[in-house]
Amino acid sequence: MNTILLSIHESAPPFGMDMTTVINAGVSLFNVAILAAALAFLLYRPVRNILHKRTEKIQKQLQLAEEEMTRAMEMRQEYEQKLEEVERERDEILSEARKQATETSRRLLSDAKAEADAVKERAAQNVEMEWERAESEMRTAIIDVSAVMAEKFVKLAINKQTHDSLFEEAVSDLEAMSWKD
Repeated sequence: MNTILLSIHESAPPFGMDMTTVINAGVSLFNVAILAAALAFLLYRPVRNILHKRTEKIQKQLQLAEEEMTRAMEMRQEYEQKLEEVERERDEILSEARKQATETSRRLLSDAKAEADAVKERAAQNVEMEWERAESEMRTAIIDVSAVMAEKFVKLAINKQTHDSLFEEAVSDLEAMSWKD
């Protein structure tokens, strides 16, 4: 080994450095390599486990986020369906209300027309009855006036003697009739 050291020592140092510096640099490099290997051996697994756990945690969070998104989409679809059902029910209720309003309106108009027709009929009957009553009163008045006129005419045209002869003729006609019992 002495010969190696001597041969290293006698040869020209690289990069213009003396041999002690080169040996120190080599030992330092060897120490750094051992330290890196020891640190890698000691710290690589824990750091890798931490990173692996962190990756799993992120994956779980992503999976939960996807599940939440799926649930949110399902709820959105449910709400949209319910909204459509509510709209459909609203349309059905409005349609039914319109039908009922139309039916009620038609029925009220029909009832009003029937009542108006009944009022017209009663009015026509009342007019007819008033007409007949007026006609009857007029006939009675005409008969009364005619009787009064006939009485006055008869008083003027018939004297006592004509009156007696007419009376006797009426009595004899009555006697000649057979009475039915």
